[in-house]
Amino acid sequence: MAVRRASRSRFVLLLLILTAGTIITLSYRTRANHVIDRVKSWASDVFKPVETGFRDAWDPVANFFRGAVDYGSEKSANAQLRQEVGSLRRQSLERTDQARQLKALLALDKLPFAGGLPKVTAQVIDTNFSNFQLTLQLNRGRGAGVAVGMPVVSGAGLLGRVVQVASGQATVLLVTDPTSSVGVRDGGVVGVASGQGQGKALRVDYVPPGQPVHKTDVMVTSGLQGGLYPPGIPVGTVSVAAQPADSLQEELALRPVVDLSQVQFVDVLQWKPPPS
Repeated sequence: MAVRRASRSRFVLLLLILTAGTIITLSYRTRANHVIDRVKSWASDVFKPVETGFRDAWDPVANFFRGAVDYGSEKSANAQLRQEVGSLRRQSLERTDQARQLKALLALDKLPFAGGLPKVTAQVIDTNFSNFQLTLQLNRGRGAGVAVGMPVVSGAGLLGRVVQVASGQATVLLVTDPTSSVGVRDGGVVGVASGQGQGKALRVDYVPPGQPVHKTDVMVTSGLQGGLYPPGIPVGTVSVAAQPADSLQEELALRPVVDLSQVQFVDVLQWKPPPS
């Protein structure tokens, strides 16, 4: 009986100890949670400026990398845009050049000063604008009916004459060449226009002073200079018309009616001078 009473007492004591431990544990945990909450709040207050500063410091870095990526993308887009603009510009220039070529060819179709002369249309394939010679190279020659001495014109007027010919090419001496000369007239006034070099006006000689020649008049081939050119082809516009004192001739200069540096297509007039 005594043994049973002792065992019951130990059981009750153990139960009391466990209960007390549970109560203490729960109480500790409650306080711990409260403490932990306070620590969390304190840590948040302490580290919040650090977090804000880190974020402020990091934002420029992040923006830099985002900007670098965006810059690469924008650079690629700009390059593509420039390529497209360049392509459109080339197409526009090609259309402009084609329109210019068509206009030049149409101007050659009906030459009011050619007088129905047969002609060979040719393309300029090369130029030689040196201090010694001013010439054009054409893509038509003997095989197309081109011969030495034939006049060469554009839709506006005279360029020069053929001085050399091969089977498929021909060389044209321009009116501005220093060795070139052409008989010209303005109404009843006649003279000889001589080349002075690239970009320079033609000098007109042998016109007596006091003749009715005025600036902006257009002088044409006279047809009198040994028959080198047929009459009536426009040569140049009078840019200088003066009467120097005590001079035996009028001071005249002509600006060629043809922009010799921009010629693309020409007509070779199949004209032969009449027999002398």
